[in-house]
Amino acid sequence: MPHDIVVGVDGSAEGLAAAHWAAQEAQRRGTGLTVVHAWHRHARPAPYIPMDSNEHNWAEQLLREAVRSVRAAHPGLRITDRLVCDATVTALLAASADADLLALGSLGLGALSGFVTGSVSQRVVGRSARPVVLVRAGRGAADEHLPATDGVAPEEIPTTPYRRVVLGLRTDRPCDELIEFAFDAARRRDTGLRVVHAFRTPFRPAPAASAPLVTVAPEGPALVPQPRARMLADEERTLTAVLRPWREKYPTVPVTETVTEGRATVALVRATRNAGLLVVGRRTADHRVGAHTGPVTHAVLHHVGCPVAVVPHD
Repeated sequence: MPHDIVVGVDGSAEGLAAAHWAAQEAQRRGTGLTVVHAWHRHARPAPYIPMDSNEHNWAEQLLREAVRSVRAAHPGLRITDRLVCDATVTALLAASADADLLALGSLGLGALSGFVTGSVSQRVVGRSARPVVLVRAGRGAADEHLPATDGVAPEEIPTTPYRRVVLGLRTDRPCDELIEFAFDAARRRDTGLRVVHAFRTPFRPAPAASAPLVTVAPEGPALVPQPRARMLADEERTLTAVLRPWREKYPTVPVTETVTEGRATVALVRATRNAGLLVVGRRTADHRVGAHTGPVTHAVLHHVGCPVAVVPHD
């Protein structure tokens, strides 16, 4: 049985963008949407709260306005609002414990504070047992779709093809939850999936002076060995083998495989320039301080413009 999509709102443009993205995702999945706002009492009210109000009333108004905005854009969607007096991280984790996923807002590219590196999002992404999707401010329904040549009216947006989904994948530790999330996202959008795998050539010491530097083919000239080319071919074969059962499970999803030598972050940023969603993983077994999301996932949250889904896995 499908569970609701949960979104956390905080009165920011990023939070509202996440709420509208979550509403679209709930409609794609045929579920409801739960909009959560957490507040807590302070010894002195925050300076942004009007003199004729209080923290509870202000929080209630903020949640009400977010829900009103989403209902206006998605009139047929079942929406539940939840106002929680608790620490923000605790409230979001509790609200999304049984959800399909949790959506949060994210600051702009290269931001140095806020949802991406702020204490709230960092702890939620690092501790959530459910997938977390971070959405930039200004993202709208049209941004998930390919642009129309002559423009498109709002009511025509759902009929415009979706942008592709991109999956960042390691072949040495492939994860079923991560791969299935990406394939399912592409299937629901009736779009293609691009799987990106980046590898680094291990350092090898220079050969001894007596070692042969070339091989001689029969009846032909001397050839220089190409270890990088061989490694690239090996990585491509491995990726194809990993994806083969998933192609069979999702036969309607067109899949493009990209294997490149270099930094995974650079490869993913390039691959997502015209993407609708990036899917990356987070190892739940990694409990090192400051490394809950992993270096690649942490980096793409800074530099990728499309929504980013972080899927926890063993």
